This record gives sequence, structure tokens and C-alpha cells, in this order.
Amino acid sequence: MEGVTIEFGVDRYRLDAELTATPNDPNGDLAAVGYENFGKEHLGDHPVMDSRTDATQARPPAAERAAALRTALTATRFQQVDWVSETGSTNRDLLEEITAARPAVLVTDHQTAGRGTKGRSWFDPPGGSLLLSVRLFPTLAPARLHLLTMALSLAAAQACQQVAAVDVGLKWPNDLFVDDRKLAGVLAESSLRAGRVETLVIGIGLNTNWPEQVPAELAEQAVALNQVAGREIDRVALAATTMVNFDHELTQLESPDGPEALVARYRQRSATLGRAVRVEQATGPLIGTAVDLTEDGHLVVEIEGVRRSFAAADITHLRLA
Repeated sequence: MEGVTIEFGVDRYRLDAELTATPNDPNGDLAAVGYENFGKEHLGDHPVMDSRTDATQARPPAAERAAALRTALTATRFQQVDWVSETGSTNRDLLEEITAARPAVLVTDHQTAGRGTKGRSWFDPPGGSLLLSVRLFPTLAPARLHLLTMALSLAAAQACQQVAAVDVGLKWPNDLFVDDRKLAGVLAESSLRAGRVETLVIGIGLNTNWPEQVPAELAEQAVALNQVAGREIDRVALAATTMVNFDHELTQLESPDGPEALVARYRQRSATLGRAVRVEQATGPLIGTAVDLTEDGHLVVEIEGVRRSFAAADITHLRLA
């Protein structure tokens, strides 16, 4: 069995919380999942930080967060759920689990060996980001596996709106942005057997509760939810809502028109379409305007009057003078 990192054209910067569908919910029927949805019997006697409480209250220990998240996901396909205080990499942990046989979710407060694409690192104050990985056993054709990362990006964007009341855009293919600053990123890794993807793990690192003081170069290009919402954000509620949304997206993706509908929802939330972009290629950068997504989710860029589609590429949003 061979492990590989799948590059889905994710644009990275060096210092961000990156490891990185909304449900079809026009009537707002899928409410955000918070601690109020769980009885106190699931949380013990520890004071709880949720999206409405004061930042001075203590956070529950990882075991209680795990129990709360497990309860929230009871009705989903994710029955193996855990939350740990610290680990090397949630992606690696799920990929290397020898007896893996079912979908799983793993969250940590802090990673010591997590990484983004090309080995880039990020700013990760303990407890400051939602660091979550999900393990799947995909049946999609290899050429369509990127739809799963798009689905998780959509699910997380919707969760940010539900839990923190923050409107989030998607920078192709699966970064979350707020006002031209990066909020989250995605990294997908897989294990291969007999030339096919047997297990796929998708990790998301979502900047959630950052301290007031962050590196100056980071503040210019990245942002955390609490900075936008003006309050502490409950990471358990954010994780639970993201995964409930993702479960819904996966169900929709299984329908005959699922891929096309997913891309349509992604297109509606896109922060890239209509923007001037730089496309990094081995032969040199290309400058053009992002004009559309194909039915497979590839980015269409108009370059000197010619439209070209990209299945994977590093994309930079340009600010024209």
C-alpha cells in the first residue's frame, strides 16, 4: 500500500492554518449544531465555551469535546469520532490506522507535524484553529475525487455562516476566504492499493480563535473567525455543523446529478470567478480572468481571449490597480 498526497490546485501561503456542499438549505432548515443540542449528561460539570459565551470560561477537556461531537454526529455516516489534545498530524493518524474499516473523524487542538502542500507550515496557536480530518472510502472515479474536497469546503463555509454568522467565499478549488484573506485550507491524502485509491483522508485547518497579536505578515493575508465575528467561536459546534453539512453533501453527491449540482453550489459561493488571477505553471505564470467552472469543477480562465481549463494549479487572486 502506498501513501500519496493529492494536489487539487490549492493555493497556499506559508503561515496559515492549512491542512484544508453547503447543504441545499434554502429555507435554513439545517440549524447550526451547538452545545445546546446536547444534554449536560454529555458534557459533565465543566464550564462550556460555546458561540454565545464569554471567552473567560474554561474550555472542556478533549474527551468531553469528543463526546459532544460524537453525539452530534449520531445520525450521520461518521460513527468513529475522536478529539485529542495534541497529535503529529490528523491526516497521518487516519491514514495509518491499520484496522481502518469505516469513515472516521479526528480533531485535535494542536498539531506538531501537520503540513500543507509542498511541506509548508502554518500559524497554529494551540486551540486557535479547527484542525479536523475525515477518512473516506471513495467510490468516485479518480478524476472526480477533487469533488470530495470541494464538498468539504462548501460544508465548512456553510458552517461558518451557521455558527459564526460570517459570510465566507471559496477560492478555487477549496480555500475559504473572507475579504481577500484566507480563513481555511484543505489538504487531501490517500493510500493506494493495486493502483486505485483505497482510502482518502481530507484535512481542513480553519482559523477559529486567534489571539489579538499575530505575526504582521500573517495579519495581512489571513484571518480567523473570531476576528470577523467579534466573539469567541465554539469549535465543537463548528466541527459538528461542518460534518453534518458534509454528510448531507456526500448523500447528494451520490445522486445522478450530484456532481453537477455540487459544482453549481460551489460556483454560487466562489470568490474566484470574475477575478483577475495568476495561474502558476511549470513553464511560467499565466495571467487571465477566471470566468467559469466546468461540470467537473475545473477552473476556466480566459487568457488573451482564449479560454483554458485547469484541473489543478496554484491560483493567486490579483488586485488590479
